[in-house]
Amino acid sequence: MTTLPPTTSTLPALGGAPIDTAAATTYTDANGLAALKRDPNSPEAISAVAKQVEALFLQMMLKSMRDATSAEATSSNEMGMYQDMFDKQVALSISQHTDLGISRLLKRQLVGKPAAAAPKLTPGVPASASAPTSAASPTPTEFVHRMLPPITRAARALGVDPLGMLAQAALETGWGQRMPRNADGSLSHNMFGIKAGEEWAGARASADTMEVANGVATPRRTTFRAYGSIEESVNDFASLLKNSPRYRDVIAAGGNAGAYIAGMGKSGYATDPEYANKLNQILRSDTLQSALAARVAAL
Repeated sequence: MTTLPPTTSTLPALGGAPIDTAAATTYTDANGLAALKRDPNSPEAISAVAKQVEALFLQMMLKSMRDATSAEATSSNEMGMYQDMFDKQVALSISQHTDLGISRLLKRQLVGKPAAAAPKLTPGVPASASAPTSAASPTPTEFVHRMLPPITRAARALGVDPLGMLAQAALETGWGQRMPRNADGSLSHNMFGIKAGEEWAGARASADTMEVANGVATPRRTTFRAYGSIEESVNDFASLLKNSPRYRDVIAAGGNAGAYIAGMGKSGYATDPEYANKLNQILRSDTLQSALAARVAAL
């Protein structure tokens, strides 16, 4: 998934004539964004900009899928330019004629309605041993804003859809609100709940978890890997997927986030038999879609 350049810096100057806030017919039409800039409380303007942001999100998805599934590089710069233009127009057309829900979520956020609550603790996911601080308790939007860039880079290197990995990090950490802590109380930055086995020579952190054995959830004190940064955690997780035959089906999912989740569920990564279902719930949730839309709108 490629980060899009900011659009607000290229908006034309606003004149005195009324602006038509109807849906744009070409991806280069920024009328909806300009209208919102002039009258942020207008329902018509909010609707127009929400549709355009939805189109931007679809453009990112199309770009991610093209990068993940292309067998070889584009034959020429000119062809790449036309493919990019085609993707942008397709994204706009889809957003106008199909209700994906993203624009509705963004409109709700723009008028000030609260986001959905974070999911509850799931078996195998660590609970923080101490009360979280404000720095360790991001909103879902803040979590996506921080996690998406390193996850996108790692996912692109693996050839998988980043949204599957993003949903997994959200589930494992409760949208960044809980994770194992080091002995001094600092965060371990373990974003994927990777346990520290005998082969792990790095730092360790402990946390209470619920592990499922023979269909029974049992509380345990578990040791997890600890990292110096979120980037280290994401890269270690990507290395684990790449180098273990256990996750062959996960990597083979390519640009299909649903197949990634199905492969992860079958791999035994977590003891929770509902692990894949919970990942799918996050992937399809209003919380994630709203956070992604806000991320695109902030670009």
